[in-house]
Amino acid sequence: MPEILDATLRVTEIFHSIQGESSRVGLPTVFVRLTGCPLRCVWCDTAYAFSGGESVALADVVQRVAAFDCATVCVTGGEPLAQKNCLSLLIALCDAGHSVSLETSGALAIGDVDPRVARIVDLKAPGSGEHAKNRWENLDLLTARDEVKFVLASREDYDWAVAACRQHRLFERCPVLFSPVQGQLDPAQLAQWIMDDRLPVRFQLQLHKVLWGNVKGR
Repeated sequence: MPEILDATLRVTEIFHSIQGESSRVGLPTVFVRLTGCPLRCVWCDTAYAFSGGESVALADVVQRVAAFDCATVCVTGGEPLAQKNCLSLLIALCDAGHSVSLETSGALAIGDVDPRVARIVDLKAPGSGEHAKNRWENLDLLTARDEVKFVLASREDYDWAVAACRQHRLFERCPVLFSPVQGQLDPAQLAQWIMDDRLPVRFQLQLHKVLWGNVKGR
């Protein structure tokens, strides 16, 4: 463990907020946003995490998280798995007793993620411009503790997501989340499609944006 804690990560921000997405929505959560991402989704709302940040020792990250006195932690980005030491961070946070989730694009391998971590895999629909980067073999690794998220910008994205769920039997594997791209797809329309098709998915809005708008660190 000492050698793990000596590792460093590039960190954009660490903050305490309300989880706005996934089945953990509404829970007070500490977010660790790592810097860097190999994808460039056209609707990305965290482009500020693509570069910059600060180099922080892994032990200091764990200490900063502990200072918030919050059991639930989400490691996000950017694309957190783009940093090799993200895996060590996840282990350290679990060892510290936190309930940990990882928000990942699904473009990078998830097989080495600590099994105690809930992996929230964001499959990229065609409207993102990055759907060719999806690593489909990740889906065979998913368990009931993981989740798959689809962010959808159009009816075409919706139809694509439904087909992907059925082809890869995602409804039987883990919880599936559908959410609209803010300002591009009417949330009520997406909700109606889900109901019309009797889909066993969780419709979600980004609760943090409902509460605070597009504010960095929320």
